[in-house]
Amino acid sequence: MMAPVSRAASNRRAYVNARLIDPSQDMDETGGIIIEDGWILGSGRNVTAQTAGTGTVIVDCRGLVLMPGLVDMRVFTGEPGAEYRETLATASEAAAAGGVTTMIVMPNTNPVIDDAAIVDYILRRARDTAIVRVAPMAATTKGLGGEIMTEIGALKEAGAVAVTDGNRAVANARVFRRALSYANDFGMLVVQHVEEPALASGVMNASETASRLGLPGIPAAAEVIMLERDLRLVELTGARYHAAQLSCRTSLDVIRTAKQRGLPVTCGVSVHHLTLNELDIGAYRTFFKLSPPLRSEEDRRALVEGVADGTIDVIVSSHDPQSADTKRLPFAEAEFGAIGLETMFSAALSLHHNSGVPLARLIDAMSVAPARILGLECGRLSPGSPADFALADLQKSWKVEDSVLRSRSKNSPFEHRTLEGTVVETVVAGRTVFT
Repeated sequence: MMAPVSRAASNRRAYVNARLIDPSQDMDETGGIIIEDGWILGSGRNVTAQTAGTGTVIVDCRGLVLMPGLVDMRVFTGEPGAEYRETLATASEAAAAGGVTTMIVMPNTNPVIDDAAIVDYILRRARDTAIVRVAPMAATTKGLGGEIMTEIGALKEAGAVAVTDGNRAVANARVFRRALSYANDFGMLVVQHVEEPALASGVMNASETASRLGLPGIPAAAEVIMLERDLRLVELTGARYHAAQLSCRTSLDVIRTAKQRGLPVTCGVSVHHLTLNELDIGAYRTFFKLSPPLRSEEDRRALVEGVADGTIDVIVSSHDPQSADTKRLPFAEAEFGAIGLETMFSAALSLHHNSGVPLARLIDAMSVAPARILGLECGRLSPGSPADFALADLQKSWKVEDSVLRSRSKNSPFEHRTLEGTVVETVVAGRTVFT
């Protein structure tokens, strides 16, 4: 379907005859892009095999979507400290297979990314081993302990794109207010896992289903209470704030109101919470044990509506690899988390195929919006942008099996499912990293 028709010795390439979707330019048209030396030289309907110029390698993309490379704002890895779960190298291979050209890694490592030297280590290690772009979020508090604030200015100077305690909430209001104030001084984004720890002692959504399964529940109020507290502190400090993952309708209403009031807030949702609900846990299937937990079908539908109308800014994979030793246990004892880098795009496409969410809105939530929120130069196809993009076949289906997953861990909630739509080529800085 996609073959070079010119074999000229040149690093200048033109991808033509594609369905070109770039939400940053409100572009959805048949056209192409020209790339050279890692940058996009031109894009749009005027880029054709005839206009590409002598010596340009032509790639015919008939039947494929060409979109900006995806930017995944929530990726957990095991490096450093737990490389048996995932390394930057294996995570990047999974990312490339899923059309993700930039992955933002969380600070929940050993040692924690709470020091400028460790930020520098992650960046250098990624340059040496990863095939996609990698940027770290640094910890908001030392050792993720929630009590002592990190040196936010030094972390930003070292290359951190935001501060967060990853899968932990900063529960101490005094500490979080101080972090917001300092982050605002340095123009740094603060990302919060919105879950009140004292209320989040369960293992799944608090509901009739949890009672029937005999499992302790986590009420949606645990999320809403933390979110409402945080927004009061945002109002007090003026800092930019991002709620990492929403899981229920009430939280969506809270965010919608905050945006209407003009607060500098954004929010995300994991693709799992858009496509799965608490009933998928079935017979205690631990690959569906997530934080925040999967909630009701009503909540899932509300989140889909939130993506469609733009209230939810970002879709993330929430890639959280866990070993078999920590997942193949009784549900109450198993670790939270699921992998998602390879399945994020294909799973999100189900919202387009089945729920009518515009394809451009989905791509915006997985590329343009996260790049904009983090201040990155990627996430678009305009001339002068990095040549980071992906080609996708929306109709080609594939089955999620351990044998095809590139992640070192295999804890996918989509295991054995057939997903419709797949990435067929991923390009980072003009270099094909997956095909």
